[in-house]
Amino acid sequence: MDFRQLSYFAAVAEERHLGRAAERLHISQPPLTRHIKALESDLGVQLFTRTPRGMLLTEAGETLLKDAHAILGMLRTAADRAHRSGNGQTGHIDIGLYGSATFGVVSEVLRTFKAGHPDVDVGLHYAQTPAQVQALRQGRVVIVFERLLPKEPDIDVQLVAREPLVLAMNSHHRLAKQKAVDIGSLRHETIRIGTAPGEAAMAVELCRLHGFEPHFAPVASDVLMATLHTATGSDVALVPWSMTHVQFPGVVYVPLKTRTPAFMELHCFYLAKERSPLLGAMLETIRSYRLSRDDPRLRPSGKDDG
Repeated sequence: MDFRQLSYFAAVAEERHLGRAAERLHISQPPLTRHIKALESDLGVQLFTRTPRGMLLTEAGETLLKDAHAILGMLRTAADRAHRSGNGQTGHIDIGLYGSATFGVVSEVLRTFKAGHPDVDVGLHYAQTPAQVQALRQGRVVIVFERLLPKEPDIDVQLVAREPLVLAMNSHHRLAKQKAVDIGSLRHETIRIGTAPGEAAMAVELCRLHGFEPHFAPVASDVLMATLHTATGSDVALVPWSMTHVQFPGVVYVPLKTRTPAFMELHCFYLAKERSPLLGAMLETIRSYRLSRDDPRLRPSGKDDG
């Protein structure tokens, strides 16, 4: 007994008529009759009682029909699961992440992905970039969200978002009550930043554009720690919008007024050779997210997102 015989048998049993079953199966009646007789011969039992009004199931036929429905249902489910898995609609994806974007952009991207792929199980792994690169190469994660990017030939990078900068400071700071802080107001402030490449250069360029050289506090290990430092002292920190979701006691966030767009970029990276359908689905979600949140004011002059 094979799949075709079983599906032919089920069609005849449900239609109770060879002609209607043949029409449903898009075959002629003679070969269908031969298949049913061959199945009865293979099983050594009579499955149907032939009557002028049609095909009636015997007790053996009733028993086989119950199992046939279960088997055919399992096969259809298996085929559907394979199809959905091949199209990134089901399965498990392991994601690496680190830093401030975890509190804003990444959670939004993952929520959007999950809404469109409810049958995909998402695993999250929090670690710094060097550990995430190793995890990528060992297959423990498929994609990583980070601001600190590896420069490796086997790793591809894609922009996820450009987040507006805000100013983090102690709630008792002289600028804390302002609705928006002009960068020029930081002329005599001590600015604390994280270690992400370009963060210091960005701050220097921004301050010079407004006519002064910034004074930096010792560099913090990351944006999260730079923000936390402001709770215990008089330093201020230039942080991305995602940090506004983190409510440290004694810390407030105030928008910045600048002459040019001030932002911090978040990227994702993954193995260039990776062909996982789930990775493809995640990258498509990221592209859609970036387009939906794209603000022309945050585009660097003369540059393209790609």
